[in-house]
Amino acid sequence: MSETATDPVGPTTGTGWLRQFHHADADAPRLVCFPHAGGSASFYFPLSAALAPGAEVLAVQYPGRQDRRGEPCVDSIPTLADAVVGELRQWQDRPLALFGHSMGSSLAFEVARRLEAEGDGPTALIVSGRRSPRMIRDEGIHRADDEVLIAHLARLSGTDARILGDPELLELILPAMRADYRAAETYRYTPGPPLRCSLSVLTGDDDPQLTSAEARDWATHTTGAYALTVLPGGHFYLASQWSRVAELIRERLG
Repeated sequence: MSETATDPVGPTTGTGWLRQFHHADADAPRLVCFPHAGGSASFYFPLSAALAPGAEVLAVQYPGRQDRRGEPCVDSIPTLADAVVGELRQWQDRPLALFGHSMGSSLAFEVARRLEAEGDGPTALIVSGRRSPRMIRDEGIHRADDEVLIAHLARLSGTDARILGDPELLELILPAMRADYRAAETYRYTPGPPLRCSLSVLTGDDDPQLTSAEARDWATHTTGAYALTVLPGGHFYLASQWSRVAELIRERLG
C-alpha cells in the first residue's frame, strides 16, 4: 500500500489526533501508530486489519492532511509529541504500546519519554526505518526545492508514482511533506534517562535511510528488553509484508 494524497481514511472512529479503523476485543492490548513524513493515519489500515480484533490500533493523524487538510501543519517533533501526549491521556484506561515508522519513530520515542516522565509509560516501543535519536543526519531535504523533494520521494518508493507526476495532487501533499521533513531533520535528541519499556527495532535490509550501526544504537535508549529484526526490502519494506510486521508486533504486545 502506497501513501497517496487521496487515500480514503476508511471506516473509522475518532476525531482530533487519533483514528481507529477496526473494533477490538474489550481486553485487547492497545497500539498507537505514528506515520512517516508525509504519511497519514490510513497508512496503518492494513496493520489494523491484520491485528484486529486481538489488538486495538489507534493511528495518529497529523494536521495538514486527509480529514485535517484545512489545519496548519506542525513542523516540530517536540510540539507534535506534546499534542499527542495530551490526546493520549484520554486513552490510559489500559496499557498501551507505541509503533512508529521513519519520522514516526522519532515522534513515538519522544511520546514514550513524556509518558514515562508522567509515570504512565508504554509497555513497549517499536520503531521502524529510523536511526536512533542521538544519530544526527540532516540531508537538507526540507530546504531543497520541489524537484529535489519529489526525486527523493520517488527514490524511497513510498508515494504513488501517479501522485508524483500529477501537479494538482503534488500541490496538495507537498506542504505536509515539507513540514514533516523539517520536523524530522531539525529534531535533536535532548539527553535524559533511558526508557524503561522494551524497545524493538525493525528495518529493511536495503534501506538507504538507515545503516546497521544507526539501527543498533537504539539499544542505548532503554534499560528494558531490546531486539533488532531485519526484514527484506527498502525504506518502505513493511508496505509489502504487513502480515509479517503484524506477527512481530503481536509478539511484542504479548
